[in-house]
Amino acid sequence: MKNIKIIVNMNFGLESVVKRELLDLGYEKLEVSDGQIKFDGNLRDIAILNLRLRSAERVFIEIASFEALSFEELFDNVYAIDWEDIISEEGNFIVQGRSAKSKLFSVSDCQRITEKAIIKKLQRTYKIDYFEKSKERYKLEVILYKDVARILLDTSGSGLHKRGYRAASYKAPISETLAAGLIQLSFWNDSRVFWDPFCGSGTLAIEAAMIGKNIAPGLSRKFDFEEFIFMDKEIMKEEKVKCYQEIDYDKELEIYGTDISRQAIEIAKSNAEILGLENDIKFFVKDIRDLDLAGDYGVIVTNPPYGVRIGGDDLAELEKELGKLYKENPTWSLFAISADEKFEKNFGKKSNRNRKLYNGRIKTYYYQYHGPMPK
Repeated sequence: MKNIKIIVNMNFGLESVVKRELLDLGYEKLEVSDGQIKFDGNLRDIAILNLRLRSAERVFIEIASFEALSFEELFDNVYAIDWEDIISEEGNFIVQGRSAKSKLFSVSDCQRITEKAIIKKLQRTYKIDYFEKSKERYKLEVILYKDVARILLDTSGSGLHKRGYRAASYKAPISETLAAGLIQLSFWNDSRVFWDPFCGSGTLAIEAAMIGKNIAPGLSRKFDFEEFIFMDKEIMKEEKVKCYQEIDYDKELEIYGTDISRQAIEIAKSNAEILGLENDIKFFVKDIRDLDLAGDYGVIVTNPPYGVRIGGDDLAELEKELGKLYKENPTWSLFAISADEKFEKNFGKKSNRNRKLYNGRIKTYYYQYHGPMPK
């Protein structure tokens, strides 16, 4: 497995953000499609990508790709793979599936045939009839699209939004990967003030601090690939050392997270402490109606309450207050994600740009209000 095909997937709408991350990491010849980016790499790249990508959801290795017009073709092609080089005798392999526009449309049958072929091949190698599946996990996907089957191996395990710092959350939090994407789409950089007036459990502020201090998002968690039999464990150790060496511990940041809920602020503080960022982010209780922003040319990035959390007159009132805050601070830029299609009307101003994004399964809009650049 020296040269491999790598697939990185992400929330719809964040393709350009993840592409820019990959380009910054030195990757080239990227094939971008809806929700994923494909490129050539090696096993060291698996460690690099899982540790460093901020807005991606998962990192896959494409094990094989072939035409499959019948279950026999699917079985034979899966069986032809050298599974003994991938899965150990006690490896816990799990097969999931998807199918669209293909003759083999039964996902359950595709999963069953794929797993059967893997078992038959491993039985030939390991000379056993029953697999305990008691050790390292291998999450496999068989994906059929227009009669072409792809076999993917998930190297991440839990999604990359699982950073390891969110011990608790408040109401309906934004995911860490989406939060990082919103920040990277905004005008904020580490020389400007960052403010989230609806900070909840603090995800946006914490992600901003991690970007500002160059803390790799995957440093505090484990990945499935670390236990794969074909992975050299020294690679992960070496890449972690590089990530730690690149952290700018001395970087001074001006990041604020405020919320009307004292419970939310206590949770946010606890989450920041897990990463040692309690001195880099100022979390405190404050109603948006009483908020005084510090400094000029700052950037607001926020996920105001919407949808199932709040509605009607209360929602409209909060959006009006957010618009008022923006008008009172003419040098600031504001970026807000919301599922409310009346946001701009309530805010009192049409956005300079509006990008469609998905927060989980909820269709949202990223409203972007551009203030002047610092002089």
